[in-house]
Amino acid sequence: MQIFLKTEEEIELMRAANLLVGETLAEIGRAIRPGVTTLQLDRIAEEYIRDHGAVPTFKGFPNPYGGPFPASICTSVNDEVVHGIPNDRPLQEGDIVSVDCGTLLNGYNGDSCYTFQVGEVREEVKQLLRVTKEALYIGIEAAQQGRRIGDIGSAVQTHCESFGYGVVREFVGHGIGREMHEDPPVPNYGKRGEGKQIKSGLCIAIEPMITLGSPSIMMMPDRWTIKTRDQKPAAHFEHTIAIHQGKVDILSSFEGIETLELN
Repeated sequence: MQIFLKTEEEIELMRAANLLVGETLAEIGRAIRPGVTTLQLDRIAEEYIRDHGAVPTFKGFPNPYGGPFPASICTSVNDEVVHGIPNDRPLQEGDIVSVDCGTLLNGYNGDSCYTFQVGEVREEVKQLLRVTKEALYIGIEAAQQGRRIGDIGSAVQTHCESFGYGVVREFVGHGIGREMHEDPPVPNYGKRGEGKQIKSGLCIAIEPMITLGSPSIMMMPDRWTIKTRDQKPAAHFEHTIAIHQGKVDILSSFEGIETLELN
């Protein structure tokens, strides 16, 4: 395992890439409503990313199981956990859609995900979203310099399982920098005090993928889309962070999205 710790300059380049992801997700959020297709959301994302001098990293991303990813964002609806491919099915009132977005700007990657509500959503699903988002920030809080990667996973797992939710184990967070996926892997489960030590300059994407029911998942025939086996909804929230001057520094941002949700 080779972990690349980032310099001050590299962290600032990564901040720019990640803030662009946050702005792109807010732009997508403005368009989300019943009747809109995820293919339309994908077009909005790609145009916005390219207009700002970056490349959508997901487009053409290689797949060990099949062909490259065909779109600029992953759009995972309802019981789709991750890696949903945008399509022409209109979103419906009561749906949720996890939009995962990546950019490559000036040689460095940004990566973040947000699960959006489409119109009015069932109360039990709202709670799943709220708890998953809370777990993201609890995981971030655990990522203190000198602690261990297992502390992050333990914090996320403890919070989500206290609500009876499932923690997906087959997909995890990751290091990030010049490559979209770098070492170390960052699971959403684990034991405190285990795993690689968290050092200054470490940049990682923390991304709880949490299910309303069983954490058991399956891959669809497109070789990308991952769904829950029990067909219950899943939520996915992700931030890229840096351990910067001894403190946790969130490089991506939900500010634009949260402003939209308040209005």
